[in-house]
Parts: sequence; C-alpha cells; structure tokens
Amino acid sequence: MLLSTLALEGSEAADGGRPSALLRYADLGLLAIALPVFVLADLPLLGYAAAAAAWLAQHAILAFAERRAAAALARGDRRTALGLVGASTLGRVWLVALAILLVGLLGEREDGLAAAVLTLALVTVHLGSLALTKLLHPERADA
Repeated sequence: MLLSTLALEGSEAADGGRPSALLRYADLGLLAIALPVFVLADLPLLGYAAAAAAWLAQHAILAFAERRAAAALARGDRRTALGLVGASTLGRVWLVALAILLVGLLGEREDGLAAAVLTLALVTVHLGSLALTKLLHPERADA
C-alpha cells in the first residue's frame, strides 16, 4: 500500500497520510469486526443494527460538518465554522443516544444494552484515534 501511495501521490504523501487515515477511521474497523463477534456470541443483532446505523449516520454528519466548517474557515467565517462544529456535535450525540434509548424501549432491554456497550466501545476508539492522530500529526489541522 505504501508503494501505491508513493506512486500516486509522491514522496510527501508517504510520510503518514494513509496510516493516519486508517487510524482516524479505526472506529469503523471496530464496527466491522463487531458484527461477527455479535453473530458468534449470539448477542442481540437488533442492538448491533441500531448502534451501527446511528454510528454510520453520525459519521456522515461529521464528514459533512467538517467539510462545511473547512469551507467557512477558508472564507474567513470563523463564527459559521464554530456554529457548524457545535451544532453537529450536539446533534450527533443526540442521534446516537436516541437510537440506544429507542432500541432499548421498543425492543428488548438486552438490545439497548448491546447497543450501548457497542457505542461505548466505538466512542472510546474514535476519541482515542482522534487524539493519536492529532498527537502524531500536529501539523494537520483537519486530521
């Protein structure tokens, strides 16, 4: 993979662009790994489905908000960028929390517990990978 990165993007891209992207999306890797674990351990798949749908939706909202905030910053509009980041953060938290609550209320309690535990693991990996990305690549503000 490093050779293809070098061939496509030049030597400056080989210094950590791909590994930092892999680190940044480690939570999605955990989500993919969790499915066979849920199936093999006979854990509630409704809980997995609710957590996965909410997590993927919040990731899409995050990507959209980051692009819009970067565009606002490029225009010099810091207020709009801050508003986008704040509103999207609050909205993403509510989205995931409501998904866990609803699956626990509408399904079985075990479904809600499974969704909550999976989401806790996803949040932990997401925040850890975000911190490591910023630590390893402080010059990249968008990482």
